[in-house]
Order: sequence, then C-alpha cells, then structure tokens
Amino acid sequence: MLSGMSDTPVKQQNTAAYYMQAVISFGIALAAVAVGVYQLDASAWVRAFLAVSVLYLTTSAFTLAKVVRDRQEAGRIVSRVDQARLEKLLAEHDPFQKL
Repeated sequence: MLSGMSDTPVKQQNTAAYYMQAVISFGIALAAVAVGVYQLDASAWVRAFLAVSVLYLTTSAFTLAKVVRDRQEAGRIVSRVDQARLEKLLAEHDPFQKL
C-alpha cells in the first residue's frame, strides 16, 4: 500500500444541530413564501398559480440535490476502484525482475 493512504474512506457526518438548522431554515423560508403568496393583493387564481409554482420549485430543488449527491457518490466509488487497481499493480510490480 502507498504510504499516506488509508484503507478506510473519510466519511463526513453532519451534526444533529446542523441538520436541525437546515430543517428549521427550510421551514421558515417555505412559511415566509406561503404567507407572502397568501397576503398578495391578487386574485385567487394568481395566488394558487404562485403557490403551485413554489411547490414545484421546492420539489425540483430536492431532486437536484439528490442527483448531485448521487453523482458525487458514484465518482467516489469509481475513485476507490481505481485506487485499488493501482495498489494491486504496485504490489505485483517487481522492479528487479529480469525481462
């Protein structure tokens, strides 16, 4: 194995406080938009359209975040496979072997 490289991958874990902050922030933002749409001086159809648009934007943001996370995880797996192949080649290589 190469020096300085570890067998175990580094896994970053979010704290409970960070998770709660993200959830509360999302809830406050969604509530603020809902109140803003409700208080808007427009017809019910316009407010309904804006409310549906906000919900669509929210679900699209969640989907985008999931796709980005999945792509990063796939890249991490490919990187680990490539690293294992390189370590195998280096372990099998004998620089003093006669050709």
